[in-house]
Amino acid sequence: MGMCLAWEKPEVLAMEKIPMTPEGLGRLEEERKRLMSEERPRIIRAIAAAREHGDLKENAEYHAARERQSFIEGRLAELDDLVSRAEVIDTTKLSGDVVRFGATVLLADEDTDEKSTYQIVGTDESDINSGLLSITSPLAIALIGKTKGDSVEVATPGGAKSYEIISVKFA
Repeated sequence: MGMCLAWEKPEVLAMEKIPMTPEGLGRLEEERKRLMSEERPRIIRAIAAAREHGDLKENAEYHAARERQSFIEGRLAELDDLVSRAEVIDTTKLSGDVVRFGATVLLADEDTDEKSTYQIVGTDESDINSGLLSITSPLAIALIGKTKGDSVEVATPGGAKSYEIISVKFA
């Protein structure tokens, strides 16, 4: 079996861009800054202090600090990757009545008439409790391309749910 060289397969070199709002990118950069300026120095001090307690094999503080350091370094690498691949989409420059990335959608549950509002955002900035819906979620996938007045049906763990799109805004 021959070796596969990167230049023989250009798709190996192509990094997939990640759609993101300016706010989402800002949150990732803020987390990275906090890890670099606060968490990393704190854990380095904790490791140094734990080392002073002698035998490292049975030093739980040392092992916990090293585990935390490993987590921080892994998260920093992940954040560096996400930030480098971010394709920032300024949602304030978008308009129209078709649901797409960045849209804030007001929905009404067709069974209960309960209303909910979601903004469709990148995967790494989603937070359903804050109304930030990942573009890869089943609900967002069902909404993309639809307009005000359309109905969508989404499979949920509790069974199929139907929603009517009340409004589509870009802010």
